[in-house]
Amino acid sequence: MAYQIITDGSCDLNPELSKAKNLKVVPFYVSFDGMKYEKEIEEVDVREFYQKMVDNPDVFPKTSLPSVEDYVNAFSPFVQEETDIICICITTKFSGSYNSASTAKDILLDDYPEAKITIIDATVNTVLQGILVLEAVRMQEDGLSYEQVIENVERIKSTGRIIFTVGNMDYLIHGGRVGKVMKVAVNALKIRPMIILKEGEIFPFGVARSRQKSMTKILDKVKAHFEEIKESPNDYKIVIGYGYDYEEALKFKEMLLESLARYSDITDVEIFQIGATIGVHTGPYPIGVGLIRRYDR
Repeated sequence: MAYQIITDGSCDLNPELSKAKNLKVVPFYVSFDGMKYEKEIEEVDVREFYQKMVDNPDVFPKTSLPSVEDYVNAFSPFVQEETDIICICITTKFSGSYNSASTAKDILLDDYPEAKITIIDATVNTVLQGILVLEAVRMQEDGLSYEQVIENVERIKSTGRIIFTVGNMDYLIHGGRVGKVMKVAVNALKIRPMIILKEGEIFPFGVARSRQKSMTKILDKVKAHFEEIKESPNDYKIVIGYGYDYEEALKFKEMLLESLARYSDITDVEIFQIGATIGVHTGPYPIGVGLIRRYDR
């Protein structure tokens, strides 16, 4: 039986790619005034979102999760066609999107008790969620069954990491995401926090005195990560995530490939733009590396 892969807007996959991969994406909402909320990508372009942040540095946008109704509307056509559903949602430690999807599932099962709907907590977000979803799509393209896709997604999601830095701490603090990130860096001039996301939470791994040094530290941390887990980058999907500055992302790509060439056979990596769902917490200048083990390695 056919099955459909669905995810939420935290995945940060551009609409063209989502369409090409037959993905259904349930968007988050974003607001700059706390009153009017618009659907990310569908009503507010990601570039427009970042431009507003850059032009209005004292304004802190907010996001709102997809509603139960949004998920019911997304699931219903497939349920009615007797198409099974695998829905991969942003980590529950960052959002209640998973809960909205689960409630929508329960509502639909009342009317369609034979429906198969599996909701998965990705335990990741942004570009890392995107490459996890793309791995699920690749499994589907490779002919894996519904159950095999679920099993493999659950198996590889814990291998995911985002290693990144931000322009400043203002947005992390305002969004309540600073948590364990080093607060000592907040007021120190020209200090760049170094952050790693794993298993749905963010942790500090140091600071840097300049943007250039922070990017170098990301590369060092990526290399150290593979040394620590004793695995090869060749077995991983690795991407760059950025916010507003695409030119900087291109520069960082060159740095990453130069570094990877010393200890892997990787000759290219993709660049993904971090969307509004996470951008409200990182500000307009996040940059980093997302990595996850390929399901068939």
